[in-house]
Amino acid sequence: MILKREKNISINAMDLSTTISKHLMADFASSPKNFSIFDQDLDLKSTNCFNKASAIAVDTEAMGLIHGRDRLCLVQICDSEDNVACIRIGIGQKSAPRLKALLEKPSTEKVFHFARFDVAALASGLGIEVAPIFCTKVASKLGRTYSPRHGLKEVIMELVRVELDKQSQSSDWGSIEELSSQQLAYAANDVRYLIPAKEKLEKMLKREGRWELAQNCFHCIPVMAELDRLRFTQIFEH
Repeated sequence: MILKREKNISINAMDLSTTISKHLMADFASSPKNFSIFDQDLDLKSTNCFNKASAIAVDTEAMGLIHGRDRLCLVQICDSEDNVACIRIGIGQKSAPRLKALLEKPSTEKVFHFARFDVAALASGLGIEVAPIFCTKVASKLGRTYSPRHGLKEVIMELVRVELDKQSQSSDWGSIEELSSQQLAYAANDVRYLIPAKEKLEKMLKREGRWELAQNCFHCIPVMAELDRLRFTQIFEH
């Protein structure tokens, strides 16, 4: 793993690699091929790297679940070559031009798990209108109808055979200068396996004749995210 250091980041690559490797199975490398941490936005080199990808996995971490109250703290990205980048979002930051251009690029598919939250968080925090979108949670609910379990941990475990550690899910992401190796490992792992899961779910949906329905659902996600931001609930109820 190559760990790039940006702006005096005090994180030990060996510690991060060890933390990540504790929670993976033998089918995958114990740590990302490349792992970079940036303040406020991607650098030009990483931007060019991700711009070459036909699909990128994306996740976010925030102070809470209420858009507008709980600020966006971290954005994680991974491509199919296992290049991972974490962008630390500053207090009061309202834009990230390179990240915005990448996430709005029409030819690059953005893969999320529960995209509805992340799309709303990116719009609320950085004014980013993400498209096009693939959501592994929606795809799982449409394709894996034999299971009631559609959380990220369960989906990745079944489809990719990797066991994720979710202990850092509810933690203080606001102290961006002091994120622990465990938090960064959690952040990296949340995006590393989304593209392999997406590929298997897409095959499943096409096999079961639900691919067109899934695509229509993905197109609805920005609207649902906007309704969430505006605090509208049960808008389609009688």
